[in-house]
Amino acid sequence: MRLTEQQVRSLYGQDVQDRSGARIGSVDQVWADAAGEPTWVSVRTGGTARDESMAPLHAARLQEGRVRLPYDRATVRGAPAVESGTDQPLGVDQLTLLYRHYQLPGQGAVRQPQRPPPRATGPPELVRSEERARFGTTREPVGTARLRRRVVTENVHATVPVEHDEVTVVHEPVTQPRDVPTGLGEDQRDMVLYAERPVVVKERVPVERVRLARDEIVEERPAHAQVRRELVDADVPERVRRGR
Repeated sequence: MRLTEQQVRSLYGQDVQDRSGARIGSVDQVWADAAGEPTWVSVRTGGTARDESMAPLHAARLQEGRVRLPYDRATVRGAPAVESGTDQPLGVDQLTLLYRHYQLPGQGAVRQPQRPPPRATGPPELVRSEERARFGTTREPVGTARLRRRVVTENVHATVPVEHDEVTVVHEPVTQPRDVPTGLGEDQRDMVLYAERPVVVKERVPVERVRLARDEIVEERPAHAQVRRELVDADVPERVRRGR
């Protein structure tokens, strides 16, 4: 991907997306090859770490202020990283790891773009600078979701049919006296009586699985910052000032 100088300058701070369109982070630094063509960028992913993941620009696409890479987010975030704000060129060992991580053929020397050296002679000049606000995200805990199992007691009511014995005294006339003893005397006969009563048998039965599911929700939130810029005022004597 050959970029113009204006496009290279616009890379800084642009959102970086993976191949599905999910946001990975933002461009923080740009590296160029020996010919001055931008080849690598460091991606600030929004975490608290000072390291930034490296990503290649050879197959990236610029779409409405966004850099879209042909990799998934996990691949880019797991790529070899550099320290935030470094001004060191990429070494051979770093390039070897990067080409291996992204499975890229070949390898070449890579350096950061250099500013043109100031002129040795010429009229006096000042370089005016200004601050640029680079917005990103940081990940921080906002609360803890917890599953807690506790036991409560509740009353359960049911109607249970029960049986019981009842005694009825039955009197019957003796029609065959020869079959019955005729002697007088005391005697006793017992009958065991039974009655049912409700009983409850409790058993533990699994009825439901409860778990916590976490979803990552992407939403837009406004961010504000104050930036400073320099102004250059020229103090030129009136008699040598060029009229307009």
